[in-house]
Amino acid sequence: MERKDIARQSKWCLEDIYESEAAWDADYKKLEELLAAPVGAYAGKLGDKKALQAYFDEMQTVSRLVEKLYMYAHMRHDEDVRVAKNTSKVSMLMAAFAKLSAKYSFVEPELTALPEETLQAYISDPDFAAQEYSLRRIAAGKAHVLSAGEERVLALASDALGTFQDVFMMLDNANLNLPKSTLNGEEVQMSHGLYGVVLHSGTQAERKEWFEKYYQAYINLIDGITQTYYGNVKKDVFYSTARKYPSCLARALDGEDVQPIVYENLLEAVHGAFPYMHEYISLRQELLGFEQHMYDIYAPLVDDAELKLSFDDAYALVIEGLAPLGKEYAALLKKAKDERWIDVYENEGKRNGAYSTGAYDTHPYVLLNYQETTNDIFTIAHEMGHAIHTYQSSSAQPYEKAQYTIFLAEIASTVNEVLLLKHLYKSTDDKNLKRYLLTYYMDMIRATLFRQTQFAEFEHQAHAMAERGEPLTKDNLYALYYGLNKAYYGDGIVHDEQIGYEWARIPHFYNSFYVYKYATGIISAISIVRSILTEGESAVERYFTFLRSGGKTDPVSILQGAGVDLTTKAPFEAAMQEFKDTLDEFKALTK
Repeated sequence: MERKDIARQSKWCLEDIYESEAAWDADYKKLEELLAAPVGAYAGKLGDKKALQAYFDEMQTVSRLVEKLYMYAHMRHDEDVRVAKNTSKVSMLMAAFAKLSAKYSFVEPELTALPEETLQAYISDPDFAAQEYSLRRIAAGKAHVLSAGEERVLALASDALGTFQDVFMMLDNANLNLPKSTLNGEEVQMSHGLYGVVLHSGTQAERKEWFEKYYQAYINLIDGITQTYYGNVKKDVFYSTARKYPSCLARALDGEDVQPIVYENLLEAVHGAFPYMHEYISLRQELLGFEQHMYDIYAPLVDDAELKLSFDDAYALVIEGLAPLGKEYAALLKKAKDERWIDVYENEGKRNGAYSTGAYDTHPYVLLNYQETTNDIFTIAHEMGHAIHTYQSSSAQPYEKAQYTIFLAEIASTVNEVLLLKHLYKSTDDKNLKRYLLTYYMDMIRATLFRQTQFAEFEHQAHAMAERGEPLTKDNLYALYYGLNKAYYGDGIVHDEQIGYEWARIPHFYNSFYVYKYATGIISAISIVRSILTEGESAVERYFTFLRSGGKTDPVSILQGAGVDLTTKAPFEAAMQEFKDTLDEFKALTK
């Protein structure tokens, strides 16, 4: 459909942000004036309380304005990416973000250079309650801040040392030269997206052909990719050494304010659960009825049990499935639909996929491209989890503490998916649907918990090798990844030689020590759901405390408020037990 043909109630209400384009233009002009104005009287005087207050006031005004302008612009753009004026507005705001960063770039170094007693006085001052956590983080980082001259050198080097991800993306998208391959009896051009589709729904012959050709494209570039990845790791080693951290992992975790024990607990728990994963992989091979290869890992065990529901019925089902979260949560879901937070249907030119977004001075918004499939029903639950988390955080926290970190970002969305799945499973007598839901859940855990931990262990060991002075070569990186793959998946699958090169196609490896957060997110969500379904109201209250915490303190402490302590083994063991219980239930139904 064209966008004009979609019913008003099915389109998000961006007029809640700006009533007209003229109103947006007026605010953008105001932003330009603020960014062009000289830095206030606080520059070089942040040791004075009034000067610091002036900075915080000005920074908040400008930041909130630029975020609100950007949110409106990018959502207008996503309604129809063909509209040039909206693309231009997004570009204008991206430039504004860069100007904002540059204008206030002196602040953090200046605050870090303050005497410890001055910083501690600011931290304990009630007038700086909203900025207390960010000031604590600055104080905690003083040990890793260098002299002014050394900091200048590091700043000058950052541009040159930050190019490895760009090089990989160029290799991955511009120089990969994927060939044509067979699909439904025809020769088609391979792409990253279509490769995933074939692994999930193609025939075994198609999966094999695509797998081999896809990996050959990376093997053809393996020398360049190896040097690019090794350069990225050496960059991490350089910064960690310069800033006096004992390891690259320690520096990455400190940047997120996460204790190393969380990473250690994750690896230990997943290793302990290898037998469960090996059993699942062997069962897959038995049920598929043929020798299972790595390109068969996404082949479905159960034909899709599609719930073909209209959006209204699907949304009602989501509200029903999330009933354990209480009446307040249900009321917010209804409010979101009634007040048009959601853009529901696909239209010509609309951005694909789904997301949730929000700014402090607006309610959240959700983009969907709803189709009548089971997967899209889960997408509703997932994105509304993000939206309600954002709404609760912004409602409860001051601007400076409202934004939750990436470490916490996927927990609320996954809680919703798991609750909905358990509701569907409990409320149906359809054996095929039950089996489908169980495989959906096991594959969610396999892909989000086990596979991401495999990635995390690979980059941990690769960095440790470089820290010991061992060069990273295509051969030792291949051996490292291939060995981990065999450990994670066991003997129930053929470990095709190409899988040893999987590390070479993972873009997240250029944002080092990022992937483990996917695993800790689903682990946290599983523990939260278990407590909600067993304890009821008290667990729901703890969960709302989590949703309202935003980024007020470190993420591990925020999760502890929800009853999930990642510094202990309990939530990790609970997640592994959840996988085993699901596997046992599936085996019982499959008999």
